[in-house]
Amino acid sequence: MQKIINGDIVEVVIIRKNNKNIYLRFKEDKKLYATCNKWVTEHQIEKLIDDNYAKIAKMYESVAKASYNDAFFNYLGKKYTICYDETVKKPYFDVDLIYAKNEKSLNKFYLEECKRIFESELNRILPYFDNIPKFTLKIRNMKTRWGVNNRGSKTITLNSELLKKDIDLLDYVIIHELCHFYEANHSSRFWSHVEKYYPKYKEARKRLRS
Repeated sequence: MQKIINGDIVEVVIIRKNNKNIYLRFKEDKKLYATCNKWVTEHQIEKLIDDNYAKIAKMYESVAKASYNDAFFNYLGKKYTICYDETVKKPYFDVDLIYAKNEKSLNKFYLEECKRIFESELNRILPYFDNIPKFTLKIRNMKTRWGVNNRGSKTITLNSELLKKDIDLLDYVIIHELCHFYEANHSSRFWSHVEKYYPKYKEARKRLRS
């Protein structure tokens, strides 16, 4: 069974179970899965899809977008098409492509690059600051923040998602967090410190939000 959704031919997979109702959902393969009991006809499923087309089209758009993004590797503001090849020992770039053995290898490479580049930029910027206490750099994925300065534990944490951004935005976040050693809050005095080291900080904030 197939349906046209947002101009695409979408396969509808029917799964028979002891369900009282009909449940519709998309999976990563972009197929629409209809779970229902054995008495439900294809006509009933098709009618349910038609009656809820707007909602289903939105669901399809979301899964299609996620599938599209999974085909690319974002690195320092550029987008590279991912090519998996079992013969590749270590991921490498070739013009607008990145070759890797598999997804696991690519994820490992991503984290290694986070550590290498974040530490390199931090060590480049740090000499411009005075009276910064010795601290530890941590890197992890964060949902709502680009960086965190824990003055109590003397730890700066940077969001691993920053590797996908232009390197000057990474520099801004590093400067932002270093300035928190001078001012704990976001007072006007804090932003004066940030502006001293990164004059276009307002533009950087807008770009990070986009």
